[in-house]
Amino acid sequence: MEFQDVVHARRAYRSLEPVEITDEIIRSLGEAAILAATCFNNQPARYVFVTDPAVLKQMQEAMSKANAWTQQASMIIAVFSHVDYDCKPKGREYYLFDTGMQTAQLILRATDLGLVAHPIAGYDEDKVKAILGIPEEMKVITLVIVGKKSDTISPLLDEGQVEREGKRPERLPQHKFIALNRFSEELIKEARR
Repeated sequence: MEFQDVVHARRAYRSLEPVEITDEIIRSLGEAAILAATCFNNQPARYVFVTDPAVLKQMQEAMSKANAWTQQASMIIAVFSHVDYDCKPKGREYYLFDTGMQTAQLILRATDLGLVAHPIAGYDEDKVKAILGIPEEMKVITLVIVGKKSDTISPLLDEGQVEREGKRPERLPQHKFIALNRFSEELIKEARR
């Protein structure tokens, strides 16, 4: 796929069907992440790729109720890091940005491979750490749910999730997040809820 096609194809689908996760897929996703631009090439992101069915089942204990659909995952990627793994220019904690950069490239590569890679925030961080053996001092930043898009709507989705499955959620117009040369009041976020 051309890059622009990958960007447009990437969607956070929740209706998934099983897909075989090969060592080649894992290596390819890891390579995409490691090649991302990071401060002084520190590469602060750390990943646990979960493919074992027993561990995937355990991970359900860490999910919020709204993320019941993650039961259909063929792989869950725990994304974590530590503030000391990256630059702190003038006190700014850059590790979150760089981990996001690495993970965005991983997600785009998954899309390029025909997979769904859906990052989520609805999980219990302490439970994730306990299940996967991630040290307490680490910050679990997201979980990426990986599978293949199903043409059948999952019965695990709530009404709102079913609606969002059918069409891409509306995006902000560019004038709401891009200003030229100087700050614009339009960049101030309005409450969405």
